[in-house]
Amino acid sequence: MGKEKTKPGPLSRRPDNSAFKQQRLPAWSPMLTAHTVLPFFYLMASVCLLLGVWLLLTVQSTKEMKMDYTELGDCKRCFEMRKNVSNAAQPCSCKVEFSIEKAFKGDVFFYYGLKNFHQNLRRYMDSRDDGQMVGRKKKLKNPSSYCEPFARDQNGTPIVPCGAVANSMFNDSFSLSYVNAHVKVPLLRTGLTWYTDKNIKYRNPKMENLSLAQVFEGTTQPLYWQKPVYELDSLNPTNNGFINDDLIVWMREAAFPNFKKLYGILHRANKPFTNGLPAGNYSIQISYNFPVQYFHGRKEVVLTTLTWFGGQNHFLPIAYLVTSSLLLVTAVVLTVVWWKFGKDGKNMKE
Repeated sequence: MGKEKTKPGPLSRRPDNSAFKQQRLPAWSPMLTAHTVLPFFYLMASVCLLLGVWLLLTVQSTKEMKMDYTELGDCKRCFEMRKNVSNAAQPCSCKVEFSIEKAFKGDVFFYYGLKNFHQNLRRYMDSRDDGQMVGRKKKLKNPSSYCEPFARDQNGTPIVPCGAVANSMFNDSFSLSYVNAHVKVPLLRTGLTWYTDKNIKYRNPKMENLSLAQVFEGTTQPLYWQKPVYELDSLNPTNNGFINDDLIVWMREAAFPNFKKLYGILHRANKPFTNGLPAGNYSIQISYNFPVQYFHGRKEVVLTTLTWFGGQNHFLPIAYLVTSSLLLVTAVVLTVVWWKFGKDGKNMKE
């Protein structure tokens, strides 16, 4: 007969005799009493109140102008035209006018906004080829399968950049004019992205004494684009290809269905815009290309100033004020209960 296996005894399963495993580490066990808890509640209520008021005043110091131009004025004609897919290649432009009652002082940022456009869908977010966007030449001719059905056109030609994200890129363009002075408002169309975007996440393929058009030879543009990727900016040759600012801004998907993305920054080099946007009448010439009927969306333009806290967002100040109110109410209730019954549970008046 074989040797009988012995079962391990209880000593073999005993934890090491260390301070950590035997729970002998020094610990602090505070005694929570009314004299320690109530001051903490009042202190936190005061801190949240001060932060809420400070942030609310900071947010209110910013100026913002929003204008929904989806069907506004002359743009309704373009809105109706874009309902028919066969008219997608036909150009349509419209003009909208607005006024600014008080000057926007300091840096002014021009945004375009979309409503009910869900960029946060997983299948949509995965429909891209990051290998293309970092300039790998082999990925130009062999796009990722994640890009399907926007990887190749009907003739089998690879699409660059491929995927649903790039294919749905916002392509309305704007020209802002100051009517009072009959001048065009200068907008900086570069410098809209982060440093890591143009130097790490997005890069053009190596040129090797070739032009950008020659590098992308043998590929085609996305189905709904009017220009190839190497001609996105006709005024600035260095802002083409995968390092185009508009493309990079669009490829950074929004977390919510209602969002805005940066289009330009006011160039404050010359008068009358050295101090910001002066009060007066303005007009925007819009090249109306992006259809929104299919997803029941809306389009808008946003002019805003920014502070260290960002734009005009009241969520955080209101959250601090609500938290302060709840803490204060809780502290008052606890104070009344403690005053009535005392720390030993007896009525202090007896």
